[in-house]
Amino acid sequence: MKKYNKFIIAILFGMMFHSCLNLDPQDQLAETNLWKTPNDYRLFANQFYGWTRDFATSVYDAPHSDKRSDILLDNNDKNNVFRLGTNGLTEKDGDYNEAYKRIRRTNILLNNAKSYSNPSDIAQPVGEAKFFRAYCYFELLQLFGDVIVTDKALSISDPELYTTRNSRSEVADFIIADLKDAVLKLPSTSSVENGRIGSEGALAFLSRVALFEGTWQKFRGNEVRSKELLNIAADAAKKVIESNKFELFKPAILGETAQKYMFILEDTKSNPAGLQKNSNKEYIFSRRHDEALAPIGKNITVESLLNVQQISRKFVNMYLCQDGLPIDKSAQFKGYDKIDSEWINRDNRMRNTLARPHDNFWGNEKSRVTWTGDAADLAAARTVNYIPNSGSGYGNQKWGTERKVATNFEGYDYPVIRYAEVLLNYAEAIYERDNTIEDGDLDISLNLVRQRINPSMPKLSNSLVAANGLNMRTEIRRERTIELYNEGFRIDDLKRWKTAEVEMPMDFIGIKWQGTEFQTVYPNPTYNKNADGCLIIETGRKWEERNYLYPIPADQIRLNPKLGQNPGWGN
Repeated sequence: MKKYNKFIIAILFGMMFHSCLNLDPQDQLAETNLWKTPNDYRLFANQFYGWTRDFATSVYDAPHSDKRSDILLDNNDKNNVFRLGTNGLTEKDGDYNEAYKRIRRTNILLNNAKSYSNPSDIAQPVGEAKFFRAYCYFELLQLFGDVIVTDKALSISDPELYTTRNSRSEVADFIIADLKDAVLKLPSTSSVENGRIGSEGALAFLSRVALFEGTWQKFRGNEVRSKELLNIAADAAKKVIESNKFELFKPAILGETAQKYMFILEDTKSNPAGLQKNSNKEYIFSRRHDEALAPIGKNITVESLLNVQQISRKFVNMYLCQDGLPIDKSAQFKGYDKIDSEWINRDNRMRNTLARPHDNFWGNEKSRVTWTGDAADLAAARTVNYIPNSGSGYGNQKWGTERKVATNFEGYDYPVIRYAEVLLNYAEAIYERDNTIEDGDLDISLNLVRQRINPSMPKLSNSLVAANGLNMRTEIRRERTIELYNEGFRIDDLKRWKTAEVEMPMDFIGIKWQGTEFQTVYPNPTYNKNADGCLIIETGRKWEERNYLYPIPADQIRLNPKLGQNPGWGN
């Protein structure tokens, strides 16, 4: 990404924000001096790329993090009020405020573009502004529901700032219109600079937005609206599939470890095959990082590898056996007697994402030497013959590098949108729209994800579901939860499915301890046990109807009483 020139830097850092939408005064911007050439628009649009989700707002605690869900928690954050369901009214909300600051900046570009003499010359930055305006409004929609929609770069005296909120359907329609327009204006992803959004990326994001809102409406009784949105989601995902520009990362040389190494690819050796980022055609749109130019800036490996991230037994139990059946229906499941019994014959993603007992692990400080697992490699390892004896008993390895690199300087990219999600979006949108799905649709979508590193696992099919008493919706959701684990989807999925009220109040449970080998290797856990002899890592969670949305911050309501408050949060 190109650097801003000094003039633009001065403008951006000089902004002051006021009013109920936190918009900066018009006189703080020398707008008339900026919009002369296509490059002016492109340089202004560069700032938008710092707005996407990244490791800091997905893997670490933030509104979309799995750490605010039912499957993952941070042992250093034992009183997370959002996870516990005890969050209250807020005076200020940075996510709310920042979204409107950003929306104003996209509107500045779009409003100036209306008078540009050659619109085709600035089509790409205009498309980027449309995409990022949609991106910001989707953040607001997910967190707050009804919000004020504006396509103007408003001044602080504009009466539009003091109106009532638009309905969530109006917000969703605005987002969808912006994304459809962005698809038309943006060049193909294959022809844009690495890290910039392309037309297929806008389509992929459209499938996410329409799936989210379509299922939100369906599970709240609005079938007509739901079908309209789910049709948009399915159509957008299908267009990405038919573009043939993306593929799941599964190089034969990495075999069953392909998915594991995709998440930690760098342009220095970061995997046994020495593959670099250009071998990954799965990331449709990513937040780009580089050890020297743009390191992640978080201790991502230290955080993620066998450390504070605790995984729930509920999540671990979701992984299928190699016969394609859940553990309660599969003859291949080996039970819990040994610390690694439950890992036998399971979906290979389980071993590549979580930390299997008796495996060996390398990190950024105690890193790979030969990449072969030989004596030299083992001598350098962080952990040899891993024995879980703390926390929930389930360890994480996703996002932990194996190469030598200073803490905070890992350089792998964050997948804002990846092809696997699009495939899963397609399958779910088809099923929820029609309440059925044909095997052919599963084969061009979900089954590709399922069999990426499980080539022998039976495909999900209507006959498999019927023969084994399965539920197709449950199986589609299972695949999504497993594949997108620790990427910032789970809590939003529970909200749109309207199952958070069931899933979130459950105790957070760890390994089965009573009557297993864990009694020997993990002799004195500080946790209570449930009736099944499993560790109770966290209890006392709750979820009320109001928790499906965050409260509108109090400072904004004081500035504009017409905003009102979300249901259940008082006045």
